[in-house]
Amino acid sequence: MPHRDFLYLGDTARVPYGRKPPEMVVEFAQGIAGFLCGQGVDALVVACNTASAVALPNLQERCPVPVWGVIDPGVSAATRATRTGSVGVIGTKATIGSGAYQRRLEAKGLRVWARACPMLVHVVEEGLADSAEAELLVRHYLDGRPEIDTLILGCTHYPLLKRAIARVLGGDVMLVDSAEATADAVSRSMEDVSPHGEGRVIHFVTGDIAAFAHTARAIGGVAGEIRLLPVTELSPNVGGDRTGA
Repeated sequence: MPHRDFLYLGDTARVPYGRKPPEMVVEFAQGIAGFLCGQGVDALVVACNTASAVALPNLQERCPVPVWGVIDPGVSAATRATRTGSVGVIGTKATIGSGAYQRRLEAKGLRVWARACPMLVHVVEEGLADSAEAELLVRHYLDGRPEIDTLILGCTHYPLLKRAIARVLGGDVMLVDSAEATADAVSRSMEDVSPHGEGRVIHFVTGDIAAFAHTARAIGGVAGEIRLLPVTELSPNVGGDRTGA
């Protein structure tokens, strides 16, 4: 969607979310959504599996704009991809513990295996996605899995580990990237909404800007302006005035 403006808010001061209590993640998500809605966005994507798993219904109810999470698009993509009906899901402790993926997949009649892989995020952020250590961790987490033909990468860091995961699973297992599936779903849904931007990208980050830029380079780079946003400006009151860019 090159002709739209994008506002990205990375809560780098308070991540990782995967180990935090669900009610805390909901409060954080409300604050982020409130800030972005106050900037006048046309739509909102919760680009985090943990926040999608625990906060999405609350945000969809309270936000004045359409809200997408990354779970339903990933489930739909896996349902289309599976040949045998046996699907695996890996994600953070909070995402897997919520059962959000498992319930949706089972409701479609699929057999589901799920495992939390908490250390994989740190490996990616340290720029070690293609290292021997990363592959060792992947083997550890995927050990003991049943026969599956599709695996959902249920964390937005995990696509950086596709090569290591593919080496462990072999070429017969389809890897589903929830982020790609979400981007496709949002793009299709916004086709009838006339773009009115200039293709600008602004990143708001709640933590150190240099640290964010370093992590962004480790996971593929970042385009656009980076601005510091103190967490004190993120009130959980969702649905501010629709003014601004």
